[in-house]
Amino acid sequence: MTEVVIFAPSPVLTVTVEDHPDGPEVHLHAGGQGVWQARMLLRLGVDVTMVSVLTGESGRMLRHLLGDEGIRVVAVDRTGRGAAYVHDRRGGERVRIVETGGEPISRHDLDELYGHMLGEGLGADLVILSGPASEEALPADVYRRLAADLRTGGTRVIVDLAGERLKAALAGGVSLVKVSDEELLADGLIHENDTHHIVSAMKKMHADGAETVVVTRNSEPLLMLSEGLVVSVHTPTMEVADTSGAGDSLTAGVAASLARGSSVREAIALGAAAGALNVTRHGLGTGDAQTIEKLRALVTVREHENTASVQTLSPSGLAAKARESR
Repeated sequence: MTEVVIFAPSPVLTVTVEDHPDGPEVHLHAGGQGVWQARMLLRLGVDVTMVSVLTGESGRMLRHLLGDEGIRVVAVDRTGRGAAYVHDRRGGERVRIVETGGEPISRHDLDELYGHMLGEGLGADLVILSGPASEEALPADVYRRLAADLRTGGTRVIVDLAGERLKAALAGGVSLVKVSDEELLADGLIHENDTHHIVSAMKKMHADGAETVVVTRNSEPLLMLSEGLVVSVHTPTMEVADTSGAGDSLTAGVAASLARGSSVREAIALGAAAGALNVTRHGLGTGDAQTIEKLRALVTVREHENTASVQTLSPSGLAAKARESR
C-alpha cells in the first residue's frame, strides 16, 4: 500500500458553530494544513502517517479525532496550551471568535519530533513537509535539516510552505514545492503579480533547490516548472462554496499520484482536480476519489513557454546540494 508521511508539527483543534433548525450545532474536528492534506490523501486511497506534537487537552482530543478518521499519528505528547480555534458559521460565512497558535515547541520536544520524522519518513513512498499553526512554533531551519536528511536518505520531499520556512526547505533540496502567487508577493519574491515575474521567481526557486515548482493563482491557471519547461494547468470553473483548503487538496493530490509512480504532469492534473472539487464543499480536504478522477479528465496541461535552457537539478544534484547546505 502506498504510504505518505506528513510532517505536521502543530495540528489545530477546530470548533465550528453551525446553524440548524433545532438550534446551534457545535462541531469538533482536527484541522491545520497537514490534517487537510492527510484527509484528502485518505480519500484518494493512500495510507497516511502524521508526525506531530500534541499539546495538553486539545492534543488529547486531536489524537482521538485523527484516529477516528483513519490517520496514523506518531506524536510527541506534552503539557501546555495547544493550537485551536473557534469559528461561527451560522451566518453562512466564517466569523473568527478565538484563534491561538499554541505554545512554541521546546528544544527537547523538537529533538523527539525530529527523530520521529526521520524514523517514519526514511523509507516512505513520499514525505510532505507542512507548516505549523503559528510562526513561533519552531525554527524555520528545521525544514532545511529535514529536507536535506530525507533527500540524502533517498526520500522524495514535497513542501507547501512560504516565507522563511520555504527558503529553508529550498536550501535543503526538495522534489517539489507548491506556493501561491499571493505568498510570493507577500514574501517579496515577486513585486508584480503577473506571469513574467512569477515565472522568473519559479526559475529562481528551481535554482535554489526545487526540482519542480508549482504556483497557484486563484482563478487563473496554475503554473508548473518541471524538466526545463513551464506549463499552465487549466481546470474547469466550479461554483465556489469555500476556497479554504483547496491548495492543501491540490498538494495531497499531487503527492498521492507521485507516490504511486505517476509522472509530474499526471500528478499535477490529479492535484488540480482535487483542488477544484474542494472549493465546491465546506469541508476542508474533502471529496471523493471517483469525482476527482472524472474532473481530472477535464484538466488540460499546456506548454506555457519554451524554457529548455533552464538548467534542471537531478535528484542526485539535489542530494549534493543538501550536503553542501550543512
